Amino acid sequence: MVVAFVAVAKSVRQQCLKRSPKPYCHSNFSSYIPFHQNFTSNSKYGVQKYQFQSNRTFILQSATQSVKLERLSDSDSGILEVKLDRPETRNAIGKDMLRGLQDAFEAVSNERSANVLMICSLVPKVFCAGADLKERKTMNLSEVQDFVSTLRSTFSFLEALHIPTIAAIEGTALGGGLEMAMSCDIRICGEDAVLGLPETGLAIIPGAGGTQRLPRLVGRSIAKDIIFTGRKISGKEAGSIGLVNYCVPDGEARLKALELARDINQKGPLALKMAKCAIDKGVELDMQSALALEWDCYEQLLDTEDRLEGLAAFAERRKPRYKGE
Repeated sequence: MVVAFVAVAKSVRQQCLKRSPKPYCHSNFSSYIPFHQNFTSNSKYGVQKYQFQSNRTFILQSATQSVKLERLSDSDSGILEVKLDRPETRNAIGKDMLRGLQDAFEAVSNERSANVLMICSLVPKVFCAGADLKERKTMNLSEVQDFVSTLRSTFSFLEALHIPTIAAIEGTALGGGLEMAMSCDIRICGEDAVLGLPETGLAIIPGAGGTQRLPRLVGRSIAKDIIFTGRKISGKEAGSIGLVNYCVPDGEARLKALELARDINQKGPLALKMAKCAIDKGVELDMQSALALEWDCYEQLLDTEDRLEGLAAFAERRKPRYKGE
């Protein structure tokens, strides 16, 4: 039986710990998007090229400017930030914005120096209002199916990124906006935030992961209450039920996210990846198999320069200088 448990753990680890430039939990976007062949520069949801502008920061170049990707610099090097900026629709996700999110997450997955990702909004008092329903009304049934499937795949890609991810929520996070936040590892909101999954009021259900991620975060009964009624909850209630990790004074969500990102950014990059893999994959296994997976992930870190650097820094009472090697 022990051999069987170890075999299961090693099989999972092989999916998680590929020694390649790609993230450890997936090889490319096509592993989450079933119709990836349609994602070309001329297609409806085409992924556009992104361009590095300097060694300090870069802004995503895509068909839309509603999503901006920035690399922080100097002591914050290693922290990346996705900024939502579509004020005319309260950051509602339409086709162009979805392309921008795809571009941003793909760029992050290919950025070897990235240690942590933050997602925030540049629009005051709104994180993301959900899907662009005005645009949705112009779509036929096939287009709606493709759009929702792509949105779901995009959030799954975000969830499986190899680095820790943090959503900083100020104001409204409804429908797809909350589903995007739930795809992150950590959520922070302001006290005046308004969160919810109102889809049943439109005679549909959350279709980008909401029915699955919400109960895993807050429990089945509370998730049913929120989804069945479509009610909106406050930032304080979101904190009390475990939907968010931190509820902070209004306007301070990004500051708290940056504080956490800086703390995470000081840790061993390979250790962060292995910890995320062990947690995310381990919860899907029985305890003995999960413990075998944990040891397999731990073992991957033993023969690394960062582990030796951590020990040396501890002995010398200085901050470690990790290289991700």
